[in-house]
Amino acid sequence: MTTVSGHSSGIQAKSHYEVLDGLRGVAALLVVAFHILEPNDYGVRFNQIINHGYLAVDFFFLLSGFVVAYAYDERWPRMSQWEFYKRRLIRLQPMIVMGSLIGGALFYFQQGSHFPLVAGTPWWKLLAVTLLGCTLLPLPTKLDIRGWAEMHPLDGPAWSLFFEYIANFLYAVWLRKLSKRWLAVLTALAAVFLVHMLVTGKGDAIGGWSLNATQLHIGFARLLFPFLAGMLLMRSGKRIHVRHSFFLCSLLLITCFALPRFGGRHHLWINGLYEAFCIIVVFPLIVAIGAGSLRATDASNRLCRTLGDLSYPLYITHYPLVYIYIAWVDEGPHSLARRAAWGVLVWLTAVAIGYE
Repeated sequence: MTTVSGHSSGIQAKSHYEVLDGLRGVAALLVVAFHILEPNDYGVRFNQIINHGYLAVDFFFLLSGFVVAYAYDERWPRMSQWEFYKRRLIRLQPMIVMGSLIGGALFYFQQGSHFPLVAGTPWWKLLAVTLLGCTLLPLPTKLDIRGWAEMHPLDGPAWSLFFEYIANFLYAVWLRKLSKRWLAVLTALAAVFLVHMLVTGKGDAIGGWSLNATQLHIGFARLLFPFLAGMLLMRSGKRIHVRHSFFLCSLLLITCFALPRFGGRHHLWINGLYEAFCIIVVFPLIVAIGAGSLRATDASNRLCRTLGDLSYPLYITHYPLVYIYIAWVDEGPHSLARRAAWGVLVWLTAVAIGYE
């Protein structure tokens, strides 16, 4: 993630944490791979290859809290709330619009038994949902045109940007004013909220994309701790200086995402504890190591910049392609080799679109 530079206000842009930019790109590449692999488990979560790939969203929220606090904490005496909102809109909204437009353009290619509502959706309703998607307003289930009850049925991952905007609003009106002590208290309470959700629910952090009480509970539990912890980590000044930090942190991320689901079908809480450990302990550790070097080493400098530039466009535009792939897999059976070949092609196409 990068900060947004100032112009008319005279506010100078801060330097980027290039390693953190690169790590955001690594997480984006992994979550796209997770989404492509997901339909190949045929609804059995225990068979997913990148089993915890959805934790990329929680890592994104942590990075966001860190970078927002780094970029804006010291600017408030010279910056209004409206200027802050404008800067965040300029940073985030264009790709939200692009994701909705791509989702609308590819919508009818996604029809099949897996998405029963697609074929019967009239063009005027698709146009209305596309335009509403450009605003990021969450849609109620009565406007569902796919059958998954998503608040953004043309671009599923946009739900996390909806929560990102909520976090930015809370930061502007309240969180930025908190002392470090009160921020630590709030972060601890959010950790309890997160752990409770993980060990008493389905044993994982999957969810947050529907406009109902259960999904909103999951969404806020996933948002609050990482975002607050990112802010607290930035303000605490805790940094860990190690050599080759980008490659070490990338390995830690891959390990967290790729380990199999723990506890089996009968002890879901064990997996919940594992994911809590990743979000509460490992992810802040990764960010502390990544922030230990403001600049990447020469060997990883260009790679981090490229991955950082790719990360957000890739994340917010890839899922319309995944919808098509899901519908195709569901219409099978297809051989493993054929599913793998088309999956790789979808991944490469998503990366190419994000890079453009």
